[in-house]
Amino acid sequence: MQDRAGADRRRADSQVELPTYAPDGNKPAQLLAVDQSDPDFLAGVGKRVREARAQVGISRKALSQAARVSERYLAQLESGSGNASIVLLRRVAGALNVRLAELVEPAASQGTAAAIRLFLESLQPERIHDALCRLTQEFGRDQSVRRKRIALIGLRGAGKTTLGTLLAKALGRPFIELDHEVEREAGVPLSDVFLLYGPAGYHLIERRCLNRVVENQTSVVLAVGGGIVSEPDTYNALLANCYTVWLKASPEEHMARVVAQGDTRPMAGRAEAMNDLRRILASREPLYGQADAVVDTAGQPLVESLRALQALTSP
Repeated sequence: MQDRAGADRRRADSQVELPTYAPDGNKPAQLLAVDQSDPDFLAGVGKRVREARAQVGISRKALSQAARVSERYLAQLESGSGNASIVLLRRVAGALNVRLAELVEPAASQGTAAAIRLFLESLQPERIHDALCRLTQEFGRDQSVRRKRIALIGLRGAGKTTLGTLLAKALGRPFIELDHEVEREAGVPLSDVFLLYGPAGYHLIERRCLNRVVENQTSVVLAVGGGIVSEPDTYNALLANCYTVWLKASPEEHMARVVAQGDTRPMAGRAEAMNDLRRILASREPLYGQADAVVDTAGQPLVESLRALQALTSP
């Protein structure tokens, strides 16, 4: 008798109707049974996941690996044909570097945040950084807080590892290389990260690792990959949370230092490699120039570059 009564209660509970509210949160839009699906809602979530994946430029397979969910789940999620587990959906949002709310609710219902985003998108590209700097100065972290996290940026061969290690020791802070965090997260060497996940997958993991460093380290010297400046969201997060220093050098010195590190691959086609290096450096200079400070290491002994760096970053 007790088992039958319990079954009756469970059946009754499954038919209890709960209100779902309109985007303004005021009046119930409709009533749904607990065990009833909401096809319009799920279709909207699927559409926003597809759009977010397209914007990042990542395949469904790579996203499934980065988010640690099955491709079947992603296929059902994007088609709107399956009930989205909030835990799995949170993983997908994290892998796409978007807030969970951006997948759950349409932009129009996100109020002020959506309005700010639309306003920024309406600005000319050259004015977006200026707007970010003003917002950071007015509402972001105080510079005294950011200065406790020093981030060194620049092309490979700029001296980020060498100078970063020495600076961290002088300041008594831990030294972290973001690429090593990416390798630890992926469980494979950096070269294999690119082979397995492609550039888009690498940058997703890079953003996750940066977020974790910011959350866990209040005082640190951080060296980041040279291409981070080409990922606007990740670079803006770095600028907002860290005191950034561009370690600048000439293309010839970048090349010489890479070769000195044991990588002789560029020497096979040195002229072409130098031209590529000059193009990359020229295209990124405006982005590197957004850093809080610059240390020009061109033609400078290591001790002089370290002294200049310490003068900029010492408390």
